Amino acid sequence: MNNRTFAIIKPDAFRNGYLGQILDRIIQADFRILGAKLIRMTRQQAEGFYAVHRGKPFYEELTRFMSSGPCMVLALEKENAVTAWRETIGATNPADAAPGTIRKDFATSLGENAVHGSDSDENAVKEIAFFFTEAELIANQ
Repeated sequence: MNNRTFAIIKPDAFRNGYLGQILDRIIQADFRILGAKLIRMTRQQAEGFYAVHRGKPFYEELTRFMSSGPCMVLALEKENAVTAWRETIGATNPADAAPGTIRKDFATSLGENAVHGSDSDENAVKEIAFFFTEAELIANQ
């Protein structure tokens, strides 16, 4: 079954010049890119997107970081997309990420870990809808 997941190439990866290499990893892993936008997330957008983490110790740092520079948001499609993307990116902490994963190769710290990935099919639907309308996604080609 093909399904969707949501990804963000975060400001640290963008700032460090890894955008093209991460996009290449997405393509090499056979994901279909349904939508992609270069954005600079506002603090308000970051707070809304990460609202589930409001009140946690890392929330302020996370929302400040995510609104600190350009990033790319992507809607991806592939069989078992959420699981496949999480395997491609590796553990949240790059020190724990498997060799060859995006976070192992491009992240600098737990807080600046290069990419975001949805953690469930339900959250993927919500996260894609936060940044894309259905009309903006390439569908049924």
